[in-house]
Amino acid sequence: MKALAVALLVLPAVQAQAQDRAELIGALPEKLQALYTDAIEVGPSMYSDFKAPAKPWRWCHSESYMGNPWRVTFNDELKRLVEGAKSAGDVSEFVVSDSNGDVTQQISQIRAFIEQGCSVITTIAGSSTALNAVIEDAYKAGIPVITSAGAVTTPYAINVMHNQNLWGYQMGEGIAENLPDGGTILQVEGISGHPLVQQENAGLEKAVAEAGNLTIARKVSGEWTGTTTKSSVLQALATTPQQIDAVWSTGSEARFIAEAFQQAGRPLPLITASISGDALGFWHANQDNFKFYGGEVSPHVAAQNAFRVALRILEGQKPLINTIIAPMPTITQIDLPTWYKDCMKPDSAAIFPVPPTDPFPEELLNGYFSNGAATPLYDFSKVPASCAD
Repeated sequence: MKALAVALLVLPAVQAQAQDRAELIGALPEKLQALYTDAIEVGPSMYSDFKAPAKPWRWCHSESYMGNPWRVTFNDELKRLVEGAKSAGDVSEFVVSDSNGDVTQQISQIRAFIEQGCSVITTIAGSSTALNAVIEDAYKAGIPVITSAGAVTTPYAINVMHNQNLWGYQMGEGIAENLPDGGTILQVEGISGHPLVQQENAGLEKAVAEAGNLTIARKVSGEWTGTTTKSSVLQALATTPQQIDAVWSTGSEARFIAEAFQQAGRPLPLITASISGDALGFWHANQDNFKFYGGEVSPHVAAQNAFRVALRILEGQKPLINTIIAPMPTITQIDLPTWYKDCMKPDSAAIFPVPPTDPFPEELLNGYFSNGAATPLYDFSKVPASCAD
């Protein structure tokens, strides 16, 4: 009876929370509502009455790991954008820290940013929970914190991210569309057990269940790393004699997956992934065999989105919710020539294509703010091309 009484007390609170979430999302334009699934936690923005300090601003960026090309490209693009604001006189200084995978160090670096009087802190957080207390301290000090490429669970940040659950589902849905008669899938997940990977996997499971004629033969971990992915796929192929019709992945390792199939002497399957320069180079060299369905988790766009949201808040725009979901472009086989550039070769792992058009137009971003207006000092047409020096 006691357990029942507790459950009866908890149920109304859960229902109220679900209602609040539905109301928050329901207040957004329909195109934005479609980007949210139940896996995404949403709360009201704590910055609806934020008063920004006077210009020029001190912009601080807390990086948790700079050890791969994606992160380097992200930071280069963010620096380009902030330096533009600096040239315009809106920003006085751009300060960057890198904790190199040490969460305790990242907390210490953000605390130093607070003590230094930063006007805004952008970050790729090394943990979804460990930074919560220091982010709340930043909020209390009047410093907004904007995260990218992964959310934190504190309500005192503004998360700018993609919906990884929807991403995993869309990749599975793409396989179903390309294999109407069904087929067998090799699942290549990122870092096993990572919260984002769990969301992606759940999306695939939903797509497979809806299709009804797809089978997952094996699941391996590629750890979002090219060489690890290739090794894992080769090991799987050595012990999986049946035909593989598609490889589901969500990272930027499509080229490594294709090379593994070539090395094993197996026909290239349909591969889902985030498009990258090396994959486009591989496609250009193997146009008769390489089959692709995916999108792009672009480091350029991730940096642009974080910059735009941060600058809008500093300019006085009021975000409606604490988790802003950015759309991702869908890229099919027929789109590859549009994304390919001459500089892209099969070994161009450090090159990420710049989308032909802005996947997150300013008008769409406006819908996340009660007083949304075009981001000052931002022009997607001025983003340097992938092959620019």
